[in-house]
Amino acid sequence: MVTYPLPPLERGRLVERPNRFLALVELAGKEVRAHVADPGRLKELLFPGAPVYLALATRPGRSTGYDLRLVEGPQGLVSVDSRVPNHLTGRALANGVWPEFAAYNNIKAEPRVQGGRFDFLLTASGLPDCYIEVKGCTLVKEGTALFPDAPTVRGARHVRELAELKAQGNRAAIIFIIQRADAERFAPHTSMDPAFSTALAAAAGAGVEVHASRSHVSLEEITLAGRVAVLL
Repeated sequence: MVTYPLPPLERGRLVERPNRFLALVELAGKEVRAHVADPGRLKELLFPGAPVYLALATRPGRSTGYDLRLVEGPQGLVSVDSRVPNHLTGRALANGVWPEFAAYNNIKAEPRVQGGRFDFLLTASGLPDCYIEVKGCTLVKEGTALFPDAPTVRGARHVRELAELKAQGNRAAIIFIIQRADAERFAPHTSMDPAFSTALAAAAGAGVEVHASRSHVSLEEITLAGRVAVLL
């Protein structure tokens, strides 16, 4: 089982989100400042009055005293911490959870490639190098997880670069970690970002592997809960 343990959490209500990385939250009758680690729009989740869960910040000198970790939506808890997808993916790769990657015995995080970085590089004797990019997904509509929730030029660039690496003889994959349990399938959010959707479909056609896994979210931990179908 691949898990991400959570620190003690306190329940509050969102007052407003002045910018992508800051939330004002009513907590025990007081308004506190909380860091939001997910830069996405999250408008379906982070709206005034939404129930949220905060963790006390441990680093001194911060301008925000809390981290916003979870949101309570109609279908259950949703993680809005962008650190979680890479952690879960790294643990899954290290523990051989996904059979298609289990033959690789070396895992390097954030390898430099073509002047940029990807999330993971897998290597093994006799196998092509495998580059992996991880994306966190929080938006679900009618059982379909959708990415992105806002246009992402960077995301489309990553997908095109994966296709280039594949064309050079490497393996390349993109893994979407859905940070909630209510997704039955994954699809690119074409109406939000047609350029990303087009790039993803083209990359898949060129041999880039596309995977998606949902998560079970509780107040104690986030657990990788299994694959869902990918619709392109």
